[in-house]
Amino acid sequence: MAYEPLHHKYRPQRFGDVVGQGPIIATLTNALKAGRIAHAYLFTGSRGTGKTTTARLIAKALNCIHGPTPDPCGRCEQCLAIATGSALDVIEIDAASNTGVDNIRELIERAQFAPVQSRQKVYILDEVHMLSSAAFNCLLKTLEEPPAHVTFVLATTDPQKVLPTVISRCQRFDFRRIPLADMVKHLEEIAWKEDIDIEHEAVELVAQIAQGGLRDAESLLDQLALLEGTIGAERIWQLVGAVPERELLAIGECIQAGDSTRLIEQVRQLLDSGKEPLQVLQDLLGFYRDLLIAHTAPDRRDLVAVTAASWQQMCERAKALSVPQLLALQERLRQAEPQIKNSTQPRLWLEVGLLGLLAPPGQTQPVALAPAAAKPAAPVSAPPPPAAPRGVEERPHHPALQTPVEPTPPPRPQAPPPSIEPAAAMHRPARPSGSTPDGTGLRERWPEWIRLIPQPTQSLMSSSFWLEETPKRLVIGFTTEPLVKRASEPRRLKQIQEVLQQFLGRPIEVQFHIGKAPAAVAAVASSPPAAYTPPPVSFSPPAPPEVTPVSPTTIAPPSAAKPPLSGEEPDELDRAARGLAEFFNGEVISFDGEADELPGATQPGAAEVSDIDADEDIPF
Repeated sequence: MAYEPLHHKYRPQRFGDVVGQGPIIATLTNALKAGRIAHAYLFTGSRGTGKTTTARLIAKALNCIHGPTPDPCGRCEQCLAIATGSALDVIEIDAASNTGVDNIRELIERAQFAPVQSRQKVYILDEVHMLSSAAFNCLLKTLEEPPAHVTFVLATTDPQKVLPTVISRCQRFDFRRIPLADMVKHLEEIAWKEDIDIEHEAVELVAQIAQGGLRDAESLLDQLALLEGTIGAERIWQLVGAVPERELLAIGECIQAGDSTRLIEQVRQLLDSGKEPLQVLQDLLGFYRDLLIAHTAPDRRDLVAVTAASWQQMCERAKALSVPQLLALQERLRQAEPQIKNSTQPRLWLEVGLLGLLAPPGQTQPVALAPAAAKPAAPVSAPPPPAAPRGVEERPHHPALQTPVEPTPPPRPQAPPPSIEPAAAMHRPARPSGSTPDGTGLRERWPEWIRLIPQPTQSLMSSSFWLEETPKRLVIGFTTEPLVKRASEPRRLKQIQEVLQQFLGRPIEVQFHIGKAPAAVAAVASSPPAAYTPPPVSFSPPAPPEVTPVSPTTIAPPSAAKPPLSGEEPDELDRAARGLAEFFNGEVISFDGEADELPGATQPGAAEVSDIDADEDIPF
């Protein structure tokens, strides 16, 4: 006689034998008692939870000689034929291998015929989610209004793949995973009947390894029955191929103690015994998950697949670790998994990954590691001045080149020596006219906060200018629309606002304008020192108020330029900075013919810069 596996031998033959599905069995039993049998059922749930078994019990209950009855006899011809799978009117179809429209069409045609031997035809479609969409649609009409003598039972482990139109035509029952206590009781009954010498702790371990699948647990118990002597937890770990609990505890102890030599010895001993590197890593990841449960819920051993003795050790060890440390160790192990999977040297990368978990010497517990994605925020500090363009000599940043403090309605500050190149003007933004000399407002301290902005946003903001400031808002101006768009990008705007908040000590809203200056600037510009009248144009820190920025929308006629002050030389550095700022707007500006129109172009000290402006582009 052929050997009968335990999961076949102990398959439930009555509704009362089904393990762990009390609510579903009660509902179906009451439906049979009341004679309210649905035309179609949908059974969902993970593997080994009793879906197909329950479908066969429904077929027995409908076709038993004493039925329909919730308690089929199991001895009549129909019950025996259904139990052995030889009943002509109970058709089990593997939907995974009959997925097409033609298969379903044939099923529908056969369903029209009356039963041959039984009272009801029962179609059991296993793994029904494997049917194609066309096959599902072909089945819809028959599933909704089948012949009176036909009952459909659909079983699936993946209900998300079943069409909603199919689900809506069935009575759905969700089979849960078998509870641990019910499974342990059932396995002990089988072990007693089969005379299997197994410890109670080992039976619990078998139930935990099965993860709610009774068929998996019975198959593992069937394997263990072939071993001689008493079956303990250690023999189960050896049989299933997982890393034993004591080995995981030893590896965890080495990591916690920072003992690299012993850690390598433990890992190589496991690998030499036949364990795969990926299996070791995954079991260790599960071990730290169980350790986290032991730390947070030491009374919930039912949540983990370990023995009572190992659980006690884990609870003791978990006291020395914090939740962030355990999460950091899990994250490190998770990051090492892709490398081990894809590497040609998985043993090497397993050792490297585990060595990375060691605590520093003299420390008895691992350091809590921040997640890989989190990086410490770099403090905002003043970056170095931007490099001078090629071909231009970089001049030192001298206090004399900073914004001058003017006492009374000033004569204009004397121009620097004519040998100063345009690049130097990048580091000395001119103070807008009309600002107060006390230096308390952001207008006076414009160059200071701009130097705190990281590159490349700093270079962009070097061509900006102050327009208006309130305690909660700052309006910044640019000469062209492309510059406003670049400055308004979320990343740049966030950078600017963060630097301003740190600089001012309060949050402030930043807005950008182009073209003519807003009314606030016009009001300031309308009351300058009596020595000159500023032009009605936009102001930029690199551009002096006496020169209008070259822009199609803001250019002013020559008459609008600031008239020269009597007995005063032009600010050549300001003029060079204006040209360089215009270049960073995306175009090279040549001031052909403009040098003669600029005030003071023929004065001493202006010849060198005037030649540059009149004859060629800004040198780089």
